[in-house]
Amino acid sequence: MINNNNVLRELIDNDQPTIGTHMYSPWPGMAEVIGHAGTIDYIEFSGTYAPYDLFSLESFARATDLFKHMTGMVKLDQEPRTYLAERAVGAGIPNLLFADLRTVEDAQEAADAMQPESPITKKGSGIAGANARRDTGYGSAYYHGKASSLQEYMDTLEQGVLAVMIEKKEAVDDLENILSVKRIDMVQFGPADYSMSIGVPDQYDHPDVKKADKFIIKLALEHGIRPRIEIDDWEDAKPYIDMGVKDFCISADIAVVQKFCKDSGESLLKLLGR
Repeated sequence: MINNNNVLRELIDNDQPTIGTHMYSPWPGMAEVIGHAGTIDYIEFSGTYAPYDLFSLESFARATDLFKHMTGMVKLDQEPRTYLAERAVGAGIPNLLFADLRTVEDAQEAADAMQPESPITKKGSGIAGANARRDTGYGSAYYHGKASSLQEYMDTLEQGVLAVMIEKKEAVDDLENILSVKRIDMVQFGPADYSMSIGVPDQYDHPDVKKADKFIIKLALEHGIRPRIEIDDWEDAKPYIDMGVKDFCISADIAVVQKFCKDSGESLLKLLGR
C-alpha cells in the first residue's frame, strides 16, 4: 500500500523550510540511496529531461514510499500536461512541477489536473476522476471497500503540492494573474528558459534575468506562495534565505557524478603525469 504521508505538504502547511534534490536516473535504487541519507524531504524526478515510462513512475513512487521522512515530485513536460499529471499522481507521486507555463489558462489547467471533479473539494473542483491506479490500491479503494475510501483518495489529491515553473517572458509579465490561481503552492524560476525567451541565451547574470528572479520571489511571497530556488551547493542558499526563501532543491544525481569524475579524474591524471 502506498504511503500517504506527504512530507512536503506537512512542512509547507507548518511554515517549515524544505529541501529537495533532482533525480534523472529512473533507477529506483537511486531514490533509496537518497532516502538513506536522511536529509532530503523530497526527490524531484526530472521527467522533462530523463527517459522514463509509466512503470518507472510506479517504481520511483514505491522507492520513496519506503521512507517516512521523504516524498516524491515529478517535473512534467508542457504536453501532454494533463495526461502526465494524472498518470504521475496515479502512480503514487503526490507532488507535481509543471514546466513551460505561459498563461493563466496554463496554470489553471495544471491546477485542474490535480483537483478532484467534485463540488465538495476544499480548493475548487478540477477534472481528476475516480481511477483504478496505484494511488487507489488499483481500485480497491472503492470497488472492494479496501485500502481507503474514495473520500480519502480525494483528500490525498488535494494534499498534493502544485509547483509551477515561471520561465517564459509571457509568464513573468502576467505573474500577478498566474499567482491568483487558487491551487498553486510553489513557484520556481527557470533562468535558462527565461534568458532564451528575452533573447539573451546563457546570460544568467544579465540584469534582466536577475531582475526577473528577484521579482518572482518578491511577488510570490506577497501572495503567500512559496518560491523555490534551485542551487548547486548549500552555500548558495544564504542570499535567498535573506530574501525570505525557505525552499531549495539542491543539485542532481548526474551533476554529483559528473563533478566527482571531473574533479577526481583531473587530480589523478595530474598525479599520473598525463
